[in-house]
Amino acid sequence: MATYKQADYEALRHRCVELNQAGWKQADIARAFGLTPAWVSQTLKTFRQQGEAGLITGKRTGAPPRLTMEQLDQLTMELAKGAQHHGFSGQVWTRPRINQVINQLFGVSYDPSQIGRLLKKVGWSRQKPARIARQQDTQAVLNWQEERLPALKKSPN
Repeated sequence: MATYKQADYEALRHRCVELNQAGWKQADIARAFGLTPAWVSQTLKTFRQQGEAGLITGKRTGAPPRLTMEQLDQLTMELAKGAQHHGFSGQVWTRPRINQVINQLFGVSYDPSQIGRLLKKVGWSRQKPARIARQQDTQAVLNWQEERLPALKKSPN
């Protein structure tokens, strides 16, 4: 079987129709171009149903998005309220947590690996929380860095 570029298939579809109208059999057309008889058959069927428009290569758009831009805007407003507002412990958003909120609000579920792509679309980026103890005394840390740390660096051992 021959391999063609995606752009070549439109011309092949037109040529298949021309040869079929000239009296060629589907199997002969398939053999001449190195295509499968099923491909030729499908091309001719599409031509019978849709005419010339069925032979034109359309843009591959993929699946439509499950959430509209308005829903994504609503999601960002909800996420801005914080994780605790939605019943989670702590203020950290994780992909499974965000997916749970999406499911509750819109009845749509995503694979957790796709949540990051969804958030990037609305301008959010991955953030890591700062590793600072809640009970840390900033003044005591500054004093230690200015007084104790230099003394430790100067000692030979």
